[in-house]
Amino acid sequence: MLYPELPHPFGKLLNDLSTEMNDIQVFVANEEHIQYVSTILKTIEDAAKVRGTGIAKRTPEYIEQKMREGKAIIALVGDEFAGFCYIESWGNKQYVANSGLIVVEKFRGHGLAKKIKENSFHLSLAKFPEAKLFGLTSGAAVMKINTELGYVPVTFAELTDDEAFWRGCQGCCNYDILQRTERRYCICTAMLYDPAKDR
Repeated sequence: MLYPELPHPFGKLLNDLSTEMNDIQVFVANEEHIQYVSTILKTIEDAAKVRGTGIAKRTPEYIEQKMREGKAIIALVGDEFAGFCYIESWGNKQYVANSGLIVVEKFRGHGLAKKIKENSFHLSLAKFPEAKLFGLTSGAAVMKINTELGYVPVTFAELTDDEAFWRGCQGCCNYDILQRTERRYCICTAMLYDPAKDR
């Protein structure tokens, strides 16, 4: 199900994808996509192992909730899972993160990660127009996409102070670094987009 009622450029981005990327389609996830949750989580975990980096682990129930709330983007080729990303809000919705960005290996190299991220970015702005968008990433590809969207590197002090967000890092293999540095830095790079600066 596409969401053409969402404001441009979000709706246009979604509707253009099927022609731009052949058989790959990108959707705002909903209850129909819950069947892919276990595949999504395994793909994220496997990719982190290959990269040798940490990742904040999420439960199946958590991802299901994101789908039900319309706070996730999913890419499919027919009925086959191709990619995913979800939205989290923190600090009384003053901060929003696009998390869990993943593309199945055989679908990489076609700009799909960028398309998923762009749609997640615009969905975030549509749902939380006053929020600052931020992310923590150790992946060069994600850093490049974020930079193209207008994110800038920042210190960890400029991110949300919501303890619930930082507890999410406990499942990462590098969490001890975050603890030792008293949350000043870690393996990940902090990046921030402030929509107020574009107004």
